Order: sequence, then structure tokens, then C-alpha cells
Amino acid sequence: YDKKKLPVIEKKINIKYLEGNSLKTKSFNTYFTNKGPIMAIRDGKWISLKSKNRNTASLIQSWVRTKAKSFEEYQKAMDLKANASNNTVYADDKGNIAYWHGNFIPVRDTKYNWSDVVDGSTSATAWKGLHNVKDMVHLYNPINGWLQNCNSTPFSVSGKHSPTKANYPSYMAPDGENFRGVAANKLLDKPVKYDLDKVIAMGYDTYLPAFEVLIPALLKAYAQLPQSDPLLAELKAPIDILKAWDYRSGESSIAAAIAFEWAPRLNPIIQKVYIDPGEKDQIENTSAFVASARPNELLDPLKATLADLSKRFGKWEVTWGEINRFQRLTGAITERYDDNLTSIPVGFGSALWGQLPSYRSNQFKTNKRYGFSGNSFVCAVEFGPRIKAKSILAGGNSGDPKSKHFNDQAEMYAKGQFKDVLFYKEDVVKNAEKTYQPGN
Repeated sequence: YDKKKLPVIEKKINIKYLEGNSLKTKSFNTYFTNKGPIMAIRDGKWISLKSKNRNTASLIQSWVRTKAKSFEEYQKAMDLKANASNNTVYADDKGNIAYWHGNFIPVRDTKYNWSDVVDGSTSATAWKGLHNVKDMVHLYNPINGWLQNCNSTPFSVSGKHSPTKANYPSYMAPDGENFRGVAANKLLDKPVKYDLDKVIAMGYDTYLPAFEVLIPALLKAYAQLPQSDPLLAELKAPIDILKAWDYRSGESSIAAAIAFEWAPRLNPIIQKVYIDPGEKDQIENTSAFVASARPNELLDPLKATLADLSKRFGKWEVTWGEINRFQRLTGAITERYDDNLTSIPVGFGSALWGQLPSYRSNQFKTNKRYGFSGNSFVCAVEFGPRIKAKSILAGGNSGDPKSKHFNDQAEMYAKGQFKDVLFYKEDVVKNAEKTYQPGN
């Protein structure tokens, strides 16, 4: 380290685990440098990891921010700089809104690419303390009155009133724009007087901005086919459907079904949402792809999509709701899915294509697709003298398949219909199905 020899610490760690009914022990020989534990070997070199994963301040921050009664108290909680993983959005009953892009951010040398492994043998790559909150990417009370957080760049968090990228080191916010962020900005930029139901309706807008880029390119490729090409007749019907499409998803939409099945067959670069500093983001990659794609790069995947749908369903004219299903059978983290058992149609799609009510689905040795990621707990809150809130869960509150609350929210979830949140004690008592006294 800095041309000096430092010891590598060797430590034996014993891990106990259950095998059947027997408690067994396995020993691991582990190694630590001054940076942290050796976690991997790449290109013959050991990689040690410096990580913030054991810290009392994190626990304290989680507690005090929950107890904060004002924007000032919440800011004091953020000043602990202990949140190593999340972006934070804040709102209160005084009308304050705020956004922080991260919280525990070490000061680093900008000459290095911090999205990759760096040379650990020099102090040049050592963390140089932490950034102060005032120096992090953040925004308080923008004049347009709104914030959005779609796991995309913070430099569009509030439209044209967002922080300026050039004012921050690249490692602080390498995130690129994605189509969900585009959708949110487009909606929020329209002047609307919101109430709770309008907020929910906006969050469940089904517009898909990615296809506003992809479909015109497909139509152009089709229009360039020579009159002698058999694809001209073969693809005419689906092309006509896509030409008339409004780029919205829905249970009854054949166009959405074709688009959702077709797009993943295109160049995988358009699906890349996590980028390194200096790389093109999803919007730029998609625009570059359609600008340079040869007609067959768009048309051949469409032909393959139609063949696949016909194989799975006996025809390609299938609605999105027939394909895209919600099914909860066991409550296990890794759920199992079965085409022969009851499922519910869902009209939403993946956030990858800009869907705000995100519902990512896939085949699991099945013909139909089943949701496994996306919106799971969704809540809309109106702050004031008395809190009003509505929420929905993916399936139900219980993890027990025998409980009536295992799937009692499934239909509502699939439709984007919310229930009232029972926040106050009198509401909870009034609606209680069963009460008990702790200790009895």
C-alpha cells in the first residue's frame, strides 16, 4: 500500500446452519486487507470490499427520521449521512417537498471510474471523508411544486427546475434517464389541481413512451419493404394494428401484447437502465438504435413474435390481458405459476418501456406470463391536520394461502383500485375483525 507492505489478515469464520434437524458447522478461511474482506478474484487479482454495512448511525437515522415532526428535524436526520443505499423523497403537511440523491457519499478522486474496481494499493483511491448534505444532489421546494423519483437521473427530478448535472462530480449521480422518468415528467408538467384520487389516476397512467420511439421505426422499416417481399402481406395485419395504437397498455389491447412481446427481442442495449459515467442512457441508446437499425433488425423480431404467440395461444391476435396474468398460489418469495390454475388479467406492463404502474412479467415454463416484479405496495397520502391515505398490495396482507386476506386485494391490484388506509386508532378498532390483549 503506497509501496509499503501491509499485513493481510487471515481469519477463520465458523458458520452454523441447519441440515434437516441437525445443526452443523462449516469453517471458512477468510482474508482481509486494510480495505476490507476479500470477496472475489478477477483476472488473477484479489478484490477487497470497503463497504458501509455495520453502523450504529444507520439505525439511529432510521429511527429519528421516522420520528421527525418537521422539515427541519428531517434535515437533521439526513445530516447523519448514514443512508448508504436509497434516494429519499420527503413531503409534509406544511407543503414542503424535498429530494436527496443518496446520503452516505464518500469524497473520491474524480480521475477514477468508481463504477468499476479501482486500484486498492494506493491511497489515491481511499475515501476522503464524506460529502456534506448541502454538497450532494438535492432539491428543496422547487417552484413548479412537484418531484418525481423513477430510479432515474436526479437531473430530471423536477423537470426544468431540476439540479444541474455539471455542478456535481460524475460518481455522485451516474444514473441515466429512463422511459419511466420521461413518462412522469410529461404528466407532471401539465398544470393540474390534484386531489388524492387524481394523484392515483396519474400514477396509473398507462402511456408507454418507449414505443413512441420504437413503433414509428418499425412502421418505417415495413414501408421500405419491396413489393415482392412476402413479409409485406405476412405482417400487414399486425402492422395495421400497431399503426392505429395510442401507445397505451390495457387488458384488451392486442397492440400492447404484440409490442411487449416484440420489444425484448430487439437489441438488448435498449434495455440497459443502469449505466456507468460517460455511457449513453436508455433514451439515448434507444434513439441511436432506431436511427441505425436495418429493417430486418425490426421486422424479423416481429415475425418471430407472431410465430411465438401462435405457438403458445393458437393465434397471434391475443390481448395483453390473456397473456399477462397475476397469480399468487403459495406466498413464497420464489412463487410457482401454473397456466391451469386461476389467475387474473393485468393490463399493465414493465417499467422498462415507461409504464408508471410497473408490472414486470415473464414466462415460467408456461405459455402465459406472470408478474414477479414491479409495484408491490403502493400508497397515496394527503398530509394535513388529519392524514388521508389510500393503498393497495399485490395480492393481500397475509402470506398464508388459507387466509381470506391472502388474495383479497388481487382484483383491485390488477385494476389499480385502492382501499382506504386505517391510520387512526378509532378506524382500526371500528374495522377490526379480531382483537386480543398482548400476553393473553
